Amino acid sequence: MDREGSVNQMFQRRAEEVQEQGFGLSVDVYSPNLFELMSRFDRAPIRPAYLEIFRAATRALETVTRRLSGTSFAYHGEGLWITQPDFASAPHMHGELDDVISQLQILKSPWLNHECATKQMAGYSFGTYLPPLYTAESAKVVAESIEIVQAKMDERRWSGKQFGPLFLLEMPPLTYFMAGTLAVPSYFRLVTDLTPCGLVLDIGHLWTVYRYSAAHRHMALEDFVEQFLAQFPLERVLEIHVAGLAPHEAAVSHRRSEQEYPEWIDAHVAPIPDLSWTVLEQVLAHPRLRNLRGIALEVDTKPIELIVNEFVDAHRRFSPAIERCVSRRLPAPERVHSTDEGVNAPAASDNDRKQLLAEYEEYAQIVSGRHPPSGPNWQVVAADMAGLRRYIDDYLPHEILHWGGDITDMFPETCRRLKETGISLNQFVTWWFHRSRPVDQPYDFFLLKIDRVIEFVSERAPFVLPVTRKEADALRSAYTDANTHADLETLAESRR
Repeated sequence: MDREGSVNQMFQRRAEEVQEQGFGLSVDVYSPNLFELMSRFDRAPIRPAYLEIFRAATRALETVTRRLSGTSFAYHGEGLWITQPDFASAPHMHGELDDVISQLQILKSPWLNHECATKQMAGYSFGTYLPPLYTAESAKVVAESIEIVQAKMDERRWSGKQFGPLFLLEMPPLTYFMAGTLAVPSYFRLVTDLTPCGLVLDIGHLWTVYRYSAAHRHMALEDFVEQFLAQFPLERVLEIHVAGLAPHEAAVSHRRSEQEYPEWIDAHVAPIPDLSWTVLEQVLAHPRLRNLRGIALEVDTKPIELIVNEFVDAHRRFSPAIERCVSRRLPAPERVHSTDEGVNAPAASDNDRKQLLAEYEEYAQIVSGRHPPSGPNWQVVAADMAGLRRYIDDYLPHEILHWGGDITDMFPETCRRLKETGISLNQFVTWWFHRSRPVDQPYDFFLLKIDRVIEFVSERAPFVLPVTRKEADALRSAYTDANTHADLETLAESRR
């Protein structure tokens, strides 16, 4: 049997251990309040079959599983930057892996879902996901990283299981641009040729690939989806996500023709548009979707009544199609031992890894506006700069100043004094990317912003530093309390 056949057979053996999850929700522990949400479903005609929980404080997950006993859970990870060539050597990689595996065990999750994206690259930090470079070298690095994570999870397999939770790689959204030399479906085909992981297909993310590539200019959405699915490894998809789409709140209104789609991006707080349901119908009808185990509506930050109404309507509309998908499951192949060396992803060469590190350094410089796009990876972007300019001018400043904590709310007195001194927060955005920094602690954007504000003030207005440190100490203390005591008790009380 050739290598690709061995990889596919190993995937099928692993997938057979994943039970059907049904129609569920992908949720955050805190927003909206998870117990209030599930209480509201007590009065609905149907309840979610499973909850996919986004990474949270471990004690919060323990509270959730205790209070919602009898609920089936899955897990959406965070902080494993598998797209980066230095993933295996990252100082906190093993600690992050241990934390993720601990949370998988708490939830008894059948899989680890993780975005094929990063929030840190080459010493630069961002607040939201950036997709990988879509190149062959990048795909090989991602496959290697997945092998590392999967091997660690296999060490902690549940009782009676041959394998640990299955790694599911989620196709990320595009926020106005993409870089690389491969088409998105070809990239994921290459990854799955190299390693026996599963996939998560996000309908909203798929729409952003259509909207922020050249495809929306010359073909209808239905035709694009048909061509995309013909090339995408749909047989590897175990879960489908559906979420809202909306313009970004900081985006400047740009003129467009009536024929163009709006400049929507992935937005979990927003209603799910009709076009997403139409695309979902098209995906569910595809004959190669034969390993589906669950569909989840991503609803973190969405109002509770909207969540319940959308879920009930979607369940009624799509349950028959989901049942038809499940019936397509193939018989289990002959057993392949998990120690079969033939399914390990081939290692990237040192030269490829070094080159890719340099390309991600360039990536960070380009998307922060410090370097113009150039070279094969950026050829399409350079030909039409509108999307990249939208990201640099509108999206990124909003991300640094407001995402994961509004700077003016976090540091009110510091900001007032900076303004009196003539120092604007726009200078803070530019300063944020003025140099790379060693990644010496696990990623937490809120705590990172606290550290960066202190550093900025110490350089630009040191006489304000005592005030800034005082505000920072209060923020850190409140953050610790929120993650260990107060918010957990609020969650628990709301369910009693």
